[in-house]
Amino acid sequence: MVTVSSVLGSTSAVLVSLFILRKVFPWIYQNLIGPKVFGCRINLKKTGEWALITGATDGIGKAYAQALARKGLNIILVSRTLSKLQDVAKEIETEFKVRTMVIAADFTSGGEIYEQIQRQIQNMEIGVLVNNVGMSYANPEYLLELPDNEKLIKNLLSCNILSVTRMCQLVMPGMVKRHAGVVINISSLSAVIPAPLLTVYSASKAYMDKFSEDLASEYAKHNIVVQSVLPGPVATNMSKIRKSTWMACSPKVFVASAISTLGHTRQTTGYFPHALLELAINMLSFVSPRLMEKLTINTMQNIRARAMKKSTTRSSTAAPSGEATTLTGSSS
Repeated sequence: MVTVSSVLGSTSAVLVSLFILRKVFPWIYQNLIGPKVFGCRINLKKTGEWALITGATDGIGKAYAQALARKGLNIILVSRTLSKLQDVAKEIETEFKVRTMVIAADFTSGGEIYEQIQRQIQNMEIGVLVNNVGMSYANPEYLLELPDNEKLIKNLLSCNILSVTRMCQLVMPGMVKRHAGVVINISSLSAVIPAPLLTVYSASKAYMDKFSEDLASEYAKHNIVVQSVLPGPVATNMSKIRKSTWMACSPKVFVASAISTLGHTRQTTGYFPHALLELAINMLSFVSPRLMEKLTINTMQNIRARAMKKSTTRSSTAAPSGEATTLTGSSS
């Protein structure tokens, strides 16, 4: 005899099974099986002769430049400091025997830099674009207490939002014409998890993630792959993590892992431990949003307090006796 409870039980079991099939298996494939077993599914060299990387002289940007050169692409390095660009270009040419080109551009400047970049890359076959350039706060801070806040916010939005949008507009027409290309936009895990005291930064990275998602849909018919990469902690100058660990890996380890996800997913943390971190945060948020919020803001406040203490100590040591000191901050 069929009872209401047995029907409900069977229905629940079916729904749970469907949830597992819909959510768990794709997660396992995108973060483990696909990247680890099959690796990058795109022949990057066939997308075009050149790869262009912004923010290419340090950290994740430099690691992408090296990884793409290792795959045989010529490299266009775009960053602010010409001397650093030339040093990295020389390293890449010597190690990987590819051609390089450098473009000095400050992405906190106005629209004229994009005219300059466009002139220099005109008629170049760029198959891979990595929008890596970005800036954050010097330390976690409340919105109303950001140092030199008007300038900082303007620069941050120009660097994190305008740059990715304009660079896509400059490079993607060639991809559309050739019916091939890869765009990699480096967002941040802070874009999809609670990030108080990094409000403007995390919101700008959320823009990159949403922009990437819809751009991927728009240009899929042109055989252009657009991927949003959301790194967690990586040992870079921006993060101020000096020593790499299993969770806070080196840029080289991170990029090698992130490139292996190409062709498997449009959105990725790029590195399995970061995927686990995101999963843990999302699960805790699901169970208790208030608890997750409290834990996050307490963590950020502690980081802020330590940074302020360190800055005050340095200022007191450097200042002459009796001279007033102020706490200042800058962005990287």
